[in-house]
Amino acid sequence: MKTRGFAKGLLVALVAGGLFAGSRAAYAEPSTEHPVNITFSAGRMDFEGDFPTDDGFVGNVRLGYDYSRWWTFEAGLLLCPYLEGSSYIDYENKKGQGLGARIDRLQDEAGVDSTWAVGLTGDVLFHFTPWKRVDPYFTLGAAAIKFGDDFEENDDADIGLRGGGGVLYNINDAWGVRADFRGSVAGISEKGTVNSILDVGVRYVFGANIPPAFTVAGGVKDSDADGLTDEEELRIGTDPFHPDTDKDGLGDFDEVRKYLTDPLNPDTDYDGLKDGAEVFHYTTDPKLRDTDNGGVADGHEVMEDGTDPRAGHGGDDLQLFELNIQFDYNQAIIKPQYFKDLDVIAKVLTRDAGATARIEGHADRLKDSKRDYNQVLSERRAKACLDYLADKAAIERSRMMAVGYGFDRPKAANDKINGNPVNRRVEVYIRKSGMPPAPVAPIKAVELPPATAPAK
Repeated sequence: MKTRGFAKGLLVALVAGGLFAGSRAAYAEPSTEHPVNITFSAGRMDFEGDFPTDDGFVGNVRLGYDYSRWWTFEAGLLLCPYLEGSSYIDYENKKGQGLGARIDRLQDEAGVDSTWAVGLTGDVLFHFTPWKRVDPYFTLGAAAIKFGDDFEENDDADIGLRGGGGVLYNINDAWGVRADFRGSVAGISEKGTVNSILDVGVRYVFGANIPPAFTVAGGVKDSDADGLTDEEELRIGTDPFHPDTDKDGLGDFDEVRKYLTDPLNPDTDYDGLKDGAEVFHYTTDPKLRDTDNGGVADGHEVMEDGTDPRAGHGGDDLQLFELNIQFDYNQAIIKPQYFKDLDVIAKVLTRDAGATARIEGHADRLKDSKRDYNQVLSERRAKACLDYLADKAAIERSRMMAVGYGFDRPKAANDKINGNPVNRRVEVYIRKSGMPPAPVAPIKAVELPPATAPAK
């Protein structure tokens, strides 16, 4: 059969070329870091013209192992789920108006209208530009194929050589797309099959998308030049390639060595001000929530009250009452046992007719907490306190303001599972008569740019 002879000659030439290339490129090549990959592809299988089945769809799954930069071994499974019969015209069996009869080869050889096929493949790939984004290669291998029905004149199970090539486009270290062609000569006997496959697919490299583990070798290494070695930063948990991991304007080195703040938390003392702003702008202590010890957190003094948060200026702080009112789930109804706490606030406001009150609701944060939900709920709970003071204690509503902050202003870290009861609170800030008025609108805390590596 001429087609089969040509294909066998092509395979011999490819084998010879592969051996020559391998002798020049395969020696002393290191194995890849992530050698195992898998490919899912789909395409078309074309059969020799006089074979019982017509061309049809084929799906492939290939498991690959990169032996070196140049060589890859692949084992695969192919499936043709539906193959119709090919046909020809028998001019010696005339019917009708002198035309020959159309003969279905599959029906003639196996007595069925359609069949299926499954196969196993094994290939060796030689890469021309290994580890480049565009990676062409040629292949040599073998294939075994089995059809679902017995053929009378052809082999329904066969094994033989195959060869071809393809090109891989690496999207990144883990994912790539590829296109492949294989020509196969399966011929234990003269009735063997000759076929070719053209397909396209997606390739995934196992483990290539796992972040690398940083190591320090060849002496002390400080990749971000922040004064902390990479080894120290890995131990602390900071980013060895960024001098200000938490982006609070205070460099990792200064936080660890000089100010003893948390380099993984932009607001170490949970006062509402970032560490860098406290050090360089407000000159407050980034480790103390209330630097002047006046009773109000530094951030509240700066953003809401217009008072001075620095040490020695505690006399201007507002009077703070913190209420740990336990509300029922999704409720803003105050239980009677908390009335006495609100009555104390009512007495303070009653004694000082010019005093005003700002009532703030806060929530803690769990893993699945929703921002909008907690914002609205904290507002409702703050307003419930205002309503009690107005309705039960006859405090004029014009003297009070109710706001909610959801979980945006915690006092301490939240546990992802249990939250933190400390953060579920209502705070009442009383501005006594004679004190300077509050700012017309809340002041936004100063945002400093992330610190850079110190100059050498």
